Amino acid sequence: MKGESVRRQNLKWAGVVGILVLVLGCVGMALAQQSGKVARIGFLSGSSPSAVSARVEAFRQGLLELGYVEGKSIVIEYRYAEGKLDRLPALAAELVRLKVDIIVSGGPQVTRAAKEATGTIPIVMGFDYDPVGNGLIASLARPGGNITGLSTLAPELSGKQLELLKEIVPRLSRVAVLGTSTQPGYAQVLNEIELSAGALRVKLQYLDVLAPKDIETAFRAATKGRADAVVVLASAVLLPQRTQLAHLAVKSRLPATYQASEYVEAGGLMTYSVTIADLFRRAATYVDKILKGAKPADLPVEQPIKFEFIVNLKAAKQIGLTIPPNVLARADRVIR
Repeated sequence: MKGESVRRQNLKWAGVVGILVLVLGCVGMALAQQSGKVARIGFLSGSSPSAVSARVEAFRQGLLELGYVEGKSIVIEYRYAEGKLDRLPALAAELVRLKVDIIVSGGPQVTRAAKEATGTIPIVMGFDYDPVGNGLIASLARPGGNITGLSTLAPELSGKQLELLKEIVPRLSRVAVLGTSTQPGYAQVLNEIELSAGALRVKLQYLDVLAPKDIETAFRAATKGRADAVVVLASAVLLPQRTQLAHLAVKSRLPATYQASEYVEAGGLMTYSVTIADLFRRAATYVDKILKGAKPADLPVEQPIKFEFIVNLKAAKQIGLTIPPNVLARADRVIR
């Protein structure tokens, strides 16, 4: 009888302990759900996934370094316009309907579309050439509104690219400039190139590429206009076509400089530019600060501190060009 009594007492305590464990488990789950809210980020790009894969990976790596695990503590909704920029407003509106916590924008036109879609959801610029001049923010120090992020200094860099072309092509007298006139900041970039062209006594030939179908026409016009080299400006239309651009530059035997490393990695000759992937890694810090309560209006826009001069010797060999040793010695990276 005594043994039976002890057994019943043990069963009673086991039941109590089981209930306590269940209750505590439910409370713990509830607290975890409250404190561990999964943030939803919208990533909006004007290009294709393959064109910006390095930038996306850098952004994801930046989040991981800050302790965010995609699919667990954070969810990213990716939207790509695939070079069809007229799709951007609809894609931005779609992210707004999903009630994302933040939109990360991959370029000036993308930021503009996001801004038109929402005045309340925070927007982090992956990069912009001149966000103040483009009317996206009030100032770099105090952006105001719902937009902050990173700037690239692209207008100033385009002049430097022309100087480098002159160093590797001493006879340089005519340069074809390929760009997209609807790209925000286009006028500022042209102004800087014109200043450098005047100092270097180089004539410029402007070739507008509004769609991929215009690229071959532009190269034919450059050849017909007796261009000695090509400057390819930053453009959401041109980036997805970087392999074609590199091929046409070789076919036309024209030295070309580009606005981002992706072009050179695809076979282009050279670039002197901001490390765009690094900007997207830095964009993750803005996401982190905003998720922790900071307001975009109070977060200063960062300007780049890291630049890359990359030379592709394979491309140089294909067009019979010798890069001067003093220029090659200044390259941060040489593709052989």
